[in-house]
Amino acid sequence: MTITEIKTLLAAITNPDDQRIAQFMTDPRKGVQQAVQSTQKRLARQQEHLAAFHQRFRYEHQFWQRGVEYVAGVDEVGRGPLAGPVVACAAILPHDFDLIAVNDSKQLSPVMREKLAPLICREALSIGIGVVDNIGIDQMNIYEATRVAMKQAVNQLNPQPNEIIVDAMQIAVPIHQTRLIKGDAKSISVSAASIVAKVYRDELMAQFAKQYPEYDFEHNAGYGTAKHLAALKKFGPTPIHRMTFSPVQKNSK
Repeated sequence: MTITEIKTLLAAITNPDDQRIAQFMTDPRKGVQQAVQSTQKRLARQQEHLAAFHQRFRYEHQFWQRGVEYVAGVDEVGRGPLAGPVVACAAILPHDFDLIAVNDSKQLSPVMREKLAPLICREALSIGIGVVDNIGIDQMNIYEATRVAMKQAVNQLNPQPNEIIVDAMQIAVPIHQTRLIKGDAKSISVSAASIVAKVYRDELMAQFAKQYPEYDFEHNAGYGTAKHLAALKKFGPTPIHRMTFSPVQKNSK
C-alpha cells in the first residue's frame, strides 16, 4: 500500500485495539510511522473524552440503577448581566444519550454550543425553559428570580421528573433534589441544560441588540463590558436594564 492509502485507512479507524495499527507499526517508512503516531494520539484523545463523558453521567446512572426513572438536570444563565432576563432550562435525557461533546457551557465555544443545543433538544426526552425578565428581577431580586425561572422550567417538563440535579440551588417544587456545586461540569443533564439555556438567552439578547444597537448586546449578552458601561453612561438604561443593579442605578437619568 502507498503511504497515502495507509493514511486514509488509519484516518477511518475508531478502535484503539484495531490490529491494523500494530500491523503498520512494523512498516519502516517514515510517513507510515508518523501516520501511526498521529492515529494513536487521536484515538487516545477520543478515549479521554469518552471517559470524561461517562464520568459526567455517573449521577444519572446511579439514580437509574436505584429505579429512579426520570432524572432532570436544571441550570440557569444570566444572573450577572446588567440587562436582559435570567433564563433556566430543565432537561431529561434518555439512557442512551450519546453527545460526548456535551459539557459545562462555559467550557465550550459559541459555535459548539449553537451546534449542540438543537441536538440536545432532539435527543432529550423533555426540555423546559423558564424566563424571568428584568422587571421581575428588580421586583424579586436576582436569586429569587432565578428560582422562579427554574421552577417554570421544571413545571414544563413532560413527563415530570422523579429526581432533579441542580447547580447549588433549591427549586420550589415537590421533587427530591440533589444539589451539586459546579453541577454543570459534574452532571451531563445539568451540562445539557446549561447549553440550551445559554443559547436560548444569547438569541434573546441578539434580538435586543437590534432594538438597542448602542449597547453591543450581541457581543456582551448584557454583561457589564467596557463598551456596555460606556453606552450606559452616555445613553442611560434601556427598558431591559435591571434598575436595581448598581452600575445601572448610577447611570439612571
